[in-house]
Amino acid sequence: MAPDHGRPPGADGRTGLSALLRAHRHAAGLTQSDLAARAGVGVRTVRDLERGRSARPQRTTVDLLAGALGLAGPARAAFVAAARGTTPADPARAADEPPAAPPPSVPHPVGVGPSSAAHPGGTPIALPPPVALIGRERDVAELVELLTTDHGPPVVSLVGLAGVGKTALALAVAHAVAGRAPREVAGVLVGEGSDPADVLSAAAAAFGAARASDLAVQLAARPALLLIDAVERAPDPVAGALHRLAGAVPTLRVLVTGRHPVGVPGERVWPVPPLDVPPPELDPAGPDVLAGYPAVALFTARLARVRREPPDPDELPALAALARRLGGLPLAIELMAARGRILDLNELLDRYGDRVLDLATSPAQRPDPGWTPGGGATVTLRDAVAASYRLLAPDERAALRRLSVFRNRWSVELAEEMLADDADPEGTVSIDPVPLLDRFLQLGLLSVRGTGPFRFRLLDAVREFATERKIGAGERHDVRRRHAEVFARLVARTAPDLAGPLLTSAVRRLDEATGDITAALAHAAVDDPTTALRLAVGLARWWRFRGRDVVGRQWLRRLLADPRTAAADPGLRARAVLGAARLAVEHGAAEQELAAARDAWAILHRAGDVAGELEARAVLCALLGATGGHDEARDQAAAVLALATRHGRLRDMAVAQHSLAWHDIRVGDLAGARRRLAAMDRLAAQSGERRLRLLARADLAEVTRLEGRYADAVEQGRRVAAGLVEVGDPGHRRRALGTIGLALAQDGRPDEAAEVLAGLRTCAAGDAALGTELLGGRPGESRFEDGICALIEANIALHRADRELAAEWFAAAAEGTVAGQDRRDLVEALVGLAASTRDAAVLDRLDAACRRSGISLLPREAEVLAPLRRPGRPEPTGPARRC
Repeated sequence: MAPDHGRPPGADGRTGLSALLRAHRHAAGLTQSDLAARAGVGVRTVRDLERGRSARPQRTTVDLLAGALGLAGPARAAFVAAARGTTPADPARAADEPPAAPPPSVPHPVGVGPSSAAHPGGTPIALPPPVALIGRERDVAELVELLTTDHGPPVVSLVGLAGVGKTALALAVAHAVAGRAPREVAGVLVGEGSDPADVLSAAAAAFGAARASDLAVQLAARPALLLIDAVERAPDPVAGALHRLAGAVPTLRVLVTGRHPVGVPGERVWPVPPLDVPPPELDPAGPDVLAGYPAVALFTARLARVRREPPDPDELPALAALARRLGGLPLAIELMAARGRILDLNELLDRYGDRVLDLATSPAQRPDPGWTPGGGATVTLRDAVAASYRLLAPDERAALRRLSVFRNRWSVELAEEMLADDADPEGTVSIDPVPLLDRFLQLGLLSVRGTGPFRFRLLDAVREFATERKIGAGERHDVRRRHAEVFARLVARTAPDLAGPLLTSAVRRLDEATGDITAALAHAAVDDPTTALRLAVGLARWWRFRGRDVVGRQWLRRLLADPRTAAADPGLRARAVLGAARLAVEHGAAEQELAAARDAWAILHRAGDVAGELEARAVLCALLGATGGHDEARDQAAAVLALATRHGRLRDMAVAQHSLAWHDIRVGDLAGARRRLAAMDRLAAQSGERRLRLLARADLAEVTRLEGRYADAVEQGRRVAAGLVEVGDPGHRRRALGTIGLALAQDGRPDEAAEVLAGLRTCAAGDAALGTELLGGRPGESRFEDGICALIEANIALHRADRELAAEWFAAAAEGTVAGQDRRDLVEALVGLAASTRDAAVLDRLDAACRRSGISLLPREAEVLAPLRRPGRPEPTGPARRC
């Protein structure tokens, strides 16, 4: 708010010295305490001089103050003359001195009302006009409702970090309240060193009353709103004044702004958070999407003040990144956007992206008129955060430093573990963090978004500042180690749900913690590799679901090779081997892990670990199937079924039936596959495993397609595909789409097949982006999609009688599936290629593929190829017509 510039110095009872002293101190960037210390006088002396309570100070005091302020020549002469109550010897030169601004050490009244006649004590000065707000519409509406309701709180405190926009929000609310109903609205800007009498006097003057005792009569029981800005400059006097006002004027509502609550009865604390920023997973996003985030909208609006051109497409990623790096803090956005006069957004990100705390402002740049830390000096965001940090007790500061290790949003439970006593690192002795988090929230250091458990986050500037303090205190190593242990326990608690009915929520929980998981794994790999190994073992299934099989396997192999993990629990190392092996199957590296997986099975079998042995046999089944050991793979699946049945483990029984169903499909026993899939569906239902039920039905759709009942396959596949999206299984979702697309193409519905094909490619691209390596790197490779998409294209071309194009696509499908684990796709592609080209030589390649994979041709496939077989060439025998 603007101070009262309408009266000359001395008109309010102050001497010319008080105004001049305040002006020089303000120009020097000193607080009253700073000036007193520099001059060697008491701070009370400085305060009394600026208030006009000591009109004729001693000459020694004047000389000390002039020296501390660095005054010389005409400026010193004018200062000394003011202290003596005379005029300087050279009035002309004295006139060149800066005009003495009224010192804000006493509150300044400002007001807005229907007319000056409503204030017989004097004409009020209007509140500054409201600033155009972005992203605060809900706050304004709710605050106006709160302040105008009959039974609302007497005091509402807008609290938050300096530069978050408290004053701008308060002005908007005050003007909205004034325009909503006939009521008096006035404001007071608090100055340093104010006492309760000062605040009361300013409040009375703002409403046109001569004295505070006249305020109740002045308002005549009419509703009124008083806005008090920057209460942190004199919190105790403001609290005292509000106590007196509450009793004297019960119809008065008070809206205050500050870095912390006032602490009066009935106060409603309203934290003012930073503006919403676009999440990282949104990248890349178009301008319309980004503009929907208030932080980006404010940045763009401020950028338009210093350059004509809006951000071009190449700058949009930098725009989103800058909004995130600035944490949605309006002051930081204002300061960064101002540099857009010289630099484009990519240059801004490169130059200042890691130096947000060093962004500085001078008085001329201040967007928040109520924010004046450090007097008139240039200040940085670091100064703004430090002012709130100093309000904390030592134990609160230590807690803030620990919590600054979190990269993403976190839960109360995670905070509790991070804040556990050093003698109890696992947090077995509960320490309730809720009061502490409430304290941080009231000071504007913490943001709370959403309703899920992961809803807490330190403001970015606060986190970076606390990290600096953590490094300075020598705590960084210990805090990182504790962070890794906390997330190792979180993953260990979550991992069992990745193979059960709670799969979807478990995957989402780890998704929300991705940034912290990444950091914990990276730090533990250096400082505590055994903890890193525990963390990686628990993440193996999550990596697989999220298409991060390459990077996950790299982590597991790296940690297994680290000599510091050689003495780790053998069962843990065995499970790490199995995790790497399962991930290897996903990208065609199964053969490299087969021997190690056999050894892991032996370790778990000797230990009598039933769950471990079931996992090991299931992994061996997948490895053997991918490397051509199909008969042994079937034996392993049968062993899993027997062991799981013996121990009553329904889920493992369902998984075994799934594996055995694919072996039936391999040998062409589609009826047997149907029976096993029905058993799998039943067992999955009994164990509450929705994902396994969906997989059973997706595979049933594929069996239906292989039987030649294409329309039924399409219907079954479409019912399943949406469910697979919900459970977050990208690989099987793509396979279900492949079944639908192939069935449509083979059923003579090329246009519908083309639509599914486009969707399949979009899914593959999106999942590849999602599967970007955990520490940054190349995206996940497409393996299955190349072959299945080519098969769909080939069948579309075949339906359109373009045999030559069909042959090209069948050849591409055969090449695309060579490295894949599903050899039936390869066989289907080679059958189509042979039929399209009428090239009997392709039969040799097909026969070799059948021998390697143990796949039997289906009756309709053998029928298609019959005309191509040379006289004397062996015909398949048996009901399955095995190659």
